[in-house]
Amino acid sequence: MIVAVLIAVEIISAFETSMMYAAIPTLIKDFGSDATTVGWAVTSFLLVAAASAAACGRLGDMYGRERVLVVLLALAALGSLISALGDSLGSIIVGRTIQGVAGAILPLCIGLAREHLPPARVPVAVALISGTAVTAGAASLLVAGLLIDYASWHMIFVVAAAYSLFALFLVLFVLPWRRPKGTKEAIDYIGAVLFAASVAAVLLGINKVGAWGWSDPRFLALVIGGLAGLALLVRWELKVRNPLISVSLFADRKFSLTMLATLAIAMGPLGVVTMIIPIVMQSPTTGSFGLGLSATHAGWLSFIGSLFGFACTPISGRIAAAVGARMSMLLGSALFVVGVVVMLTAHSSELAMTAMVVVVSVATAFAYTALPILVVESVPERNTSETTGTQTVLRMAGQGVGTSLATMILAATVTSQGAMTVTGLNLVGAMIVICTVVAIVLTVMIPRRTAD
Repeated sequence: MIVAVLIAVEIISAFETSMMYAAIPTLIKDFGSDATTVGWAVTSFLLVAAASAAACGRLGDMYGRERVLVVLLALAALGSLISALGDSLGSIIVGRTIQGVAGAILPLCIGLAREHLPPARVPVAVALISGTAVTAGAASLLVAGLLIDYASWHMIFVVAAAYSLFALFLVLFVLPWRRPKGTKEAIDYIGAVLFAASVAAVLLGINKVGAWGWSDPRFLALVIGGLAGLALLVRWELKVRNPLISVSLFADRKFSLTMLATLAIAMGPLGVVTMIIPIVMQSPTTGSFGLGLSATHAGWLSFIGSLFGFACTPISGRIAAAVGARMSMLLGSALFVVGVVVMLTAHSSELAMTAMVVVVSVATAFAYTALPILVVESVPERNTSETTGTQTVLRMAGQGVGTSLATMILAATVTSQGAMTVTGLNLVGAMIVICTVVAIVLTVMIPRRTAD
């Protein structure tokens, strides 16, 4: 029952993260706006989600994860209602900004799984919860598309608000609550503000680099300023008595290598493959590559592939429980390489691309579920939500860098008519493989799990 509730609660986080991608073309048309302005409905969500993932994860570890989860779900419902009832792009962006607190739901759910379940069941539970995030993200594109096509863009926010309230009901009345342990720790407000501002600056710079360029002063100011803020944060957190982020945990070899592997795999397949598959499937067959499929056809293939991935999440969890998440991560990384090779050598075959989608979905399930389990294996239970939240931020940053690099490579290799080329596809594929190999090397260096 506990795992079922946590899976149901995590669905709203995945839905709110992905649903806007389906709505962007409609919002551009309805409001007569441009992609940059409408894109703030995505950007504002991601910036708040990143800050929320670490800050609220730490608050959950301190004051009770159930209590923080209730607040986040209530805010997610409020944000959805603001977007649904508003008749302007500004109200949508404001609502989406509030919805961004949902970024902390996954770290809190993982912490709750570890808090309530016997240690032997934690890896499979974490795998199922993490796998839900992947599958629900793919499903949300279909659901959002159907709502937009047959009703209105307002309905995606109405559904999100209703589901947030349903998840809130589950947490309040179905999920077992534990008596608060009580804490005299003070909240690190300075660390929270410094962390949120620094992460927001870096992620905003990464998000806008495609439009601004790598040498743009705005990009350099945001990224350099954000990194400087993070350096100040490290110094502050090492001095403060009750830090928002336990920087000292990075001294642990397993934890630090896990974070580096997270960054590498996010910059490669986790970020870029999701972007490149629709491009290959929907590009016209008259170009140098592409299957010419409709968005709906490609969406169904991606969704069906994600179901294969979700079906494999218990396998990943059981492998992690038996021999450690290190092996699950290595298997997922190896499957990513296989999938990319298939894409590069058989991108004109719908059958081969369908098989590639299945392989990549299974690889995503293994890697995506192994990462938080590796963190669980390397930190005390009291730091679970905090550290998985930090990992979420790092993963989002890596995905942003990877997609920006891939976009620049594709743009730099287009033909004079603006068509993408096989050369660009091959270079992006090579980038994915290199990042994956780096992740494999880092994972091999992670110490094996000690026997319980």
